[in-house]
Amino acid sequence: MNRFNTILDKGVRMGMLPHGNPLVRRRLVAGAAALAAGAAVLTAPAPAGAAAGGGGSPERTVRQMEYLDRAPVAVLTDEGVFVSWRLLGLDRKNTAFHVYRDGERITRGPLRDVTSFTDRRGTADSVYQIAEVRGGRHAERTEEFGVWSQQYRDIPVNRPDGGSTPSGEEYTYHLNDASVGDLDGDGQYEIVQKWEPSNAQDNSRSGYTGSVILDAYTLDGEQLWRIDLGRNIRAGAHYTQFMVYDLNGDGRSEVLAKTADGTVDGAGVTIGDPAADHRNTSGRVLDGPEYLTVFDGRTGAAVDTIDYTPGRGDTCSWGDCSGNRSDRFLAGIAYLDGEHPSAVFARGYYTRAALVAYDFDGESLTQRWMFDSDEWGEEYEGQGNHNLSVADVDADGRDEIVYGSMTLDDDGSPLYNTGLGHGDALHLSDLDPSRPGLELFAVHESMSASGNRGGTFRDAATGEMLWSMPAARDIGRGAAGDIDPRHPGAESWAVTTTGAWNSREGELRAADGSLIGTGIPPANFVIWWDGDPLREILDHDFDESADPAGTPYIAKWDWENAEQDVVLAPEGVYSNNWTKGNPVLQADLLGDWREEVLFRAQDESALRIYTTTAETGMRLPTLMHDPVYRLGVAWQNVAYNQPPWTGYFLGNGMEQPARPAIRYAGR
Repeated sequence: MNRFNTILDKGVRMGMLPHGNPLVRRRLVAGAAALAAGAAVLTAPAPAGAAAGGGGSPERTVRQMEYLDRAPVAVLTDEGVFVSWRLLGLDRKNTAFHVYRDGERITRGPLRDVTSFTDRRGTADSVYQIAEVRGGRHAERTEEFGVWSQQYRDIPVNRPDGGSTPSGEEYTYHLNDASVGDLDGDGQYEIVQKWEPSNAQDNSRSGYTGSVILDAYTLDGEQLWRIDLGRNIRAGAHYTQFMVYDLNGDGRSEVLAKTADGTVDGAGVTIGDPAADHRNTSGRVLDGPEYLTVFDGRTGAAVDTIDYTPGRGDTCSWGDCSGNRSDRFLAGIAYLDGEHPSAVFARGYYTRAALVAYDFDGESLTQRWMFDSDEWGEEYEGQGNHNLSVADVDADGRDEIVYGSMTLDDDGSPLYNTGLGHGDALHLSDLDPSRPGLELFAVHESMSASGNRGGTFRDAATGEMLWSMPAARDIGRGAAGDIDPRHPGAESWAVTTTGAWNSREGELRAADGSLIGTGIPPANFVIWWDGDPLREILDHDFDESADPAGTPYIAKWDWENAEQDVVLAPEGVYSNNWTKGNPVLQADLLGDWREEVLFRAQDESALRIYTTTAETGMRLPTLMHDPVYRLGVAWQNVAYNQPPWTGYFLGNGMEQPARPAIRYAGR
């Protein structure tokens, strides 16, 4: 079957077979299905040169990537002032640095093995600079920067006024998910922030909602623009997935989102019919045009608006007639040609699933390909997650879309389908460095589809199941990360005992599948926070009967006693998204390779960005120049948020990662 598929794909590439008609392909494949009898995974053709387990030699491609500055940060601590800065992806191995305080050099010799420094004599009034050293000479020096008086900094925001629905219900606005991009091309990130109304609804529920609002802010709190998606875009975790990325390579990020009649862009221009109101008496939007819009990152002005594909059509064809399944959206960014980013927007995953890839040339969006399970076959229905991941899983130099239990190749055709069904959480990286390629850990909702497997650890290139966790019910929480140095690779855990979101009972397994224990950490988010390569737990305390917003914390997993030790318990901030407990954003935004985390202030007046002050002897390029991690930050806001991952193993005993095959856009 694999040989047949390879020949089939070759015919498509040479123009002898119709790539654009998947029905023809399905008939051809069906004619050879007997050759594949007994296969556990429905597998599309393996690319030339890709070995089992994803260990093939990757095709040489160089990816367009945003240029970044050093993003230095200085924080007052009990030991003095902790200073850190970025090592860029294309910095040479011998790149070294000096630190200056108040115009005077304070490092005796160039710092070659770290990108952080604790100045024991620094004070709250000190002013610093970082100087890059090349060949013994100072090649570049940052602008002067001051000292944070505590481990966080507030970024002021402009909270929108609330309103009322046609049924008379009043609502207010709350900070929700965010993303980042260099909107103006200066090498520094800006924040694109989503505001959700207090009456936001899950797709399964009826009710009017306020409109969704997107703001752009600098890290200093300057508001750049505001986009109001309008009354015809319903609010809730599954409706608005917004992508922030430089698609056309001009060094500035665009913003893409689903829009509708009445959306007002950042320049005050209305898209479509400003008077249209397509809401029904249940508050749902099941009629009217649907659009996809790309906005200029500098101004928020709409650059191009096209029809959202596929349209909802007959809502009943998506699995129900209420709009629950037809309005489940996902999105991501992928380097489908290996060099330039494309946007991928999707509709549906419980039953019918459709994904469409777009390219943007600075003026227009054009469709690259479309996958629709209606055309490929019912075996591809119901295989999507509440999230997705993007990586070059088959080592051909081009990205694939890991859509939960199935994976699409860079051309939009299925790479493979495990048939394990829908799930809520997915973690993809080099979780087991003893094996070639990437692995993924996912949890599953349908026991009939998964065969009573609550979690599976799989080869990301082939879908081969390497090991699994037994379960008898929907498992809605699972996580992975190297939290125990006694076992090689990353550990994985899930709430397989009771299925409760906050259960501390389940299974904790090593990368090789061996059971470590049945006492597990919280299974929500993980973060690289302190000075070692192990990952920490990022979670929250949540009591829905007392306060419907959680209080976040970061904890170190005590592998000997199977319990967690809290290392950061920020005050005055909330977590997001009910029991999910995720931050506004988690990413390597400032300083060295460790991650920063954004939470919302409890009074909604500011975003609060926290950075680590732990000393580290590790020197890694900024995680944002690792392609898998950068794409993870782009899709982090999508539906059920998941933490970003590197494309290499970052954990105990790791090897120094290879220099990323990237080029700086606009340079």
